[in-house]
Amino acid sequence: MDSLGFDKPAAETRIVVAMSGGVDSSVTAALLAEAGYDVVGVTLQLYDHGEALARKGACCAGQDIQDARNVAAQLDIPHYVLDYESAFQESVIDDFADAYVRGETPIPCVRCNQTVKFRDLLSTAKDLGAEALATGHYVRRAMGHSGAELHRAIDDTRDQSYFLFATTGAQLDFLRFPLGGMDKAETRRHAARFDLPVADKPDSQDICFVPNGSYARIVEKLRPEALTPGDIVDRDGNILGQHDGIINYTVGQRRGLGIGGRRGDDDVLYVLRLDPAAHRVVVGPHAALAVDRVRVGEVNWLGDGPLSGRECMVKLRSIMAPVAARLTANVSGIDAMVELAVPEFGVSPGQACVFYDGDRVLGGGWIKAQPDVLVA
Repeated sequence: MDSLGFDKPAAETRIVVAMSGGVDSSVTAALLAEAGYDVVGVTLQLYDHGEALARKGACCAGQDIQDARNVAAQLDIPHYVLDYESAFQESVIDDFADAYVRGETPIPCVRCNQTVKFRDLLSTAKDLGAEALATGHYVRRAMGHSGAELHRAIDDTRDQSYFLFATTGAQLDFLRFPLGGMDKAETRRHAARFDLPVADKPDSQDICFVPNGSYARIVEKLRPEALTPGDIVDRDGNILGQHDGIINYTVGQRRGLGIGGRRGDDDVLYVLRLDPAAHRVVVGPHAALAVDRVRVGEVNWLGDGPLSGRECMVKLRSIMAPVAARLTANVSGIDAMVELAVPEFGVSPGQACVFYDGDRVLGGGWIKAQPDVLVA
């Protein structure tokens, strides 16, 4: 059995590579081609091609599609561009806008992996006769006692496991992540070694469909009701000021409240929660942001044994260090309560709560609006 878990010659093993036009997916394709696999490159067109040509950093559109095509040509592998614009609009962009209307702070990259890439593209890869779908994500797949497991990347600074928590066990059986055991510098060295035309291409920094970080303009265009003005109130309902739309606020925000940010000299105000039904932004002191329980929904469980009663580490934001917690599932198993060993501040609905056992990803769920402020 080879390093990817196949027990037949590489030349007889077809692998579809999701090629976004960036250096990571390009190196993934190059390494697999070098190893002798029957590699097929697939690029998803997620935007109107003409509109995207002038946009820099627009993954899966415009110049990125051409870059992927050029890499495939240099590697002498078949390459297909598939029109997934409608699926991306419905599953990712519309969901992104709807989340802001609900007063949440969404993570569209997770939804894209969960739907367009690891559901739709994975199905297409099977239709093409592939035995695996490979991506350029920095995460590891390892075989455990109960099957394929998802693990953090070797390079903590590049690890993308938080964004892949919704990957199911069945999907893991079919997925491969060749870059999970290397850091970005090694990836760049491979790109130079293969003389890839994208070897020096910078990483994209923005959400792919939100150029220059202007997410509010995207939401305004799709869901204008999100810009309905309303009141900024304290926890007792006292009106402190007005706002121009809840999409301009997120839980834990301190700057830009437009009300001076203080009730007194030593009382800095933070956004505690958003009330989309009443178009209200509720603010209060930093201590009121603390919660010791977090309700999560749409739970994807990758661990062995039951979820309830499991002690593990969790991440409530992509950039935070994992913290200790205990998990309790409801009767349906779809939702769960995460009891934190130490209260956390600024837990925002719409973000992900991801469960870990060391480097292994046990799954996770979407953070829901909390019923109350749980720690005074």
